[in-house]
Amino acid sequence: MKPDSPLVTIGLSIYNGGATLLEAVNSLRAQTYQNWELILIDDGSRDDSVRIARSFPDSRILALSDGLNKGLPARLNEAVALAKGKYFCRMDQDDIAFPQRLATQVAFLEAHPDVDLIASSVVVFRDDGSLTGVIEVAQSHEAIGRRPWKGFYFPHPAWMGKTSWFTAHRYVPTADGSEDQLLLYSAFDTSCFAGLREVLLAYREDGRSFRKMYKRRLVFWRVIGKDALARRKFMDAMLLSILQPLRIAGDFLNIGLGVKSARNTLGPVDAQTMSAWANIWHGVRAGHSPVSAKNTASGEK
Repeated sequence: MKPDSPLVTIGLSIYNGGATLLEAVNSLRAQTYQNWELILIDDGSRDDSVRIARSFPDSRILALSDGLNKGLPARLNEAVALAKGKYFCRMDQDDIAFPQRLATQVAFLEAHPDVDLIASSVVVFRDDGSLTGVIEVAQSHEAIGRRPWKGFYFPHPAWMGKTSWFTAHRYVPTADGSEDQLLLYSAFDTSCFAGLREVLLAYREDGRSFRKMYKRRLVFWRVIGKDALARRKFMDAMLLSILQPLRIAGDFLNIGLGVKSARNTLGPVDAQTMSAWANIWHGVRAGHSPVSAKNTASGEK
């Protein structure tokens, strides 16, 4: 890394994200930590995403567009290849970073050089700004990967890790929809992951559809099962094949029939996070009319 290079590269792929991109990027520009670069890569959007991406008066932001639709895994690999930072940070087009996110994650990685990848807990919010709960992450590597057949509860928009690790562990294009889960599963035995219990990102969740969840479950089942068999982890493959049909049934009960107990349980939102979110939401929305992430074509999340 050159002396004048940013310490952190943030990679953000865009697909029809015009409704929420401004809020996401502004939450990064409001970070307490400022030694970063942001690579915005459009993936063939049909809305005004490219115009918005190129509108920020900030030399740290690079907006790229070739008009093609290659898929999220391919765009993430491109962002990693362009990264100048020691650390690579994930972010989605419709999520919002808490102001201390980068500072907290950089401090942890600098203090723990043995750790390859970290994620924080995230608070889940709807388009109207209301909070629905917290996705909490485990802190130790062992706990994070204790039940890989269930998936890694390690929210990808809250990732930050060594750029060298992302370079060595590329995203698989055919795993689009479960690219992050496959990356965690395939790299787990030779890597070191850690979780930060502090909430550092707000994850937008609205308009969950059974069709979308069903497709993701099938992709997860296929790519993790195939990798498990290739690694001769037959118990993982067997448990995966038992659990995934049950989870698909749970999605139908939750999304199709409104049975709330059939979805993953979210943790409670503490008063400190609630207060911090109120200030953040007011800040990113100031001067902008209400928008919905689902008013445009489905984004890559």
